[in-house]
Amino acid sequence: MLIASFNINNINGRLSNLLEWLAERKPDVVCLQELKADQRSFPKNELSRAGYGAVWQGQRTWNGVAILARGAEPVLTRTALPGDVSDSQARYIEAAVGGVLIASIYAPNGNPQPGPKFDYKLAWLDRLRRHAGDLRKSGAPVVLAGDYNVVPTDLDIYPSKSYADNALVQPEARAVFKRIVGRSWTDALRAIHPGERLYTFWDYKRQRWERDAGLRLDHFLLSPSVAGRLVDAGVDKNVRGRTGASDHAPVWIKLG
Repeated sequence: MLIASFNINNINGRLSNLLEWLAERKPDVVCLQELKADQRSFPKNELSRAGYGAVWQGQRTWNGVAILARGAEPVLTRTALPGDVSDSQARYIEAAVGGVLIASIYAPNGNPQPGPKFDYKLAWLDRLRRHAGDLRKSGAPVVLAGDYNVVPTDLDIYPSKSYADNALVQPEARAVFKRIVGRSWTDALRAIHPGERLYTFWDYKRQRWERDAGLRLDHFLLSPSVAGRLVDAGVDKNVRGRTGASDHAPVWIKLG
């Protein structure tokens, strides 16, 4: 079972990029983030013609998440992260596909920090921690995939001081991510590639792609009941270098 996560950074603006990659890679499940499309503008028909069923929670501006399944319809289980009924940002969706419960996550960026946006980021991630705990206790095989907007360690960012004040690398954000992972969840990319510099995001500015000045923001966390099935994981880095590409590359895991 090949599961991928891809911050597409505007699904309609980059639909041709997405369809090209889907045709090449043929993932069984895809978690998408940053749709930048409202509910009615999601390209359901185009994806259906490509062989994918979909569930999505759309929203204009920077948000929106979706889950695609090849040759199947995802069984929608949740369209929002619990814990704050006043939160209207479309950042979490959850569905069952092939006997696995899968979440597509787009955590808040948190900049500028300090300030209310960073406070919201930390509170949102703590809500995710609590929900992840409930999912783990259920015993179900769970995959929490997406753009967490956290660089977990210095190994996950190119050597630089330019991000020192960025919300993505702050100790508080790293600490709550570490608490989410805890002793129970498996960071799939790091499990397969310990000690290796892996990047999933390259900013458009300052030739960061050309210099391979990247960050690892996109993560797969696996519950204990599915972690033993992890066979491989990686980043389709070449996709980032294509014309009109998202600033993120697709990330994937393979379950046996």
